[in-house]
Amino acid sequence: MCAQAKKPEAEEAPAEVSEGQQPADRRKMVIDSIVEGRKMEAYAEHRTKEMHACWMCGAICYRKKAAKNIGGRWICIDCLKQLKESLDTLSQWEESIALQRDISRQLDDLKQ
Repeated sequence: MCAQAKKPEAEEAPAEVSEGQQPADRRKMVIDSIVEGRKMEAYAEHRTKEMHACWMCGAICYRKKAAKNIGGRWICIDCLKQLKESLDTLSQWEESIALQRDISRQLDDLKQ
């Protein structure tokens, strides 16, 4: 066992022993928990190179959430879908704006 795993043992204060649980069992559970935590930290640090943050929503993209690099920035699949939908309906927006301008011009002409 490495010295880092033994370090928390020395710092551990004598805890109350619950029924059916020996101090040695509790000690082993604490050590196992610390070792498991360190394994998770090492794994996360190892995989951070493959993780990307979406520049629109800030979501972390990895294997379960797809992302694409566009112009040096990463964008998640959800934001990309919303952007595509917005761009697809852009012509409808332009038509409604033009219609509103025409109506306001006609109303202004009628007032004069």
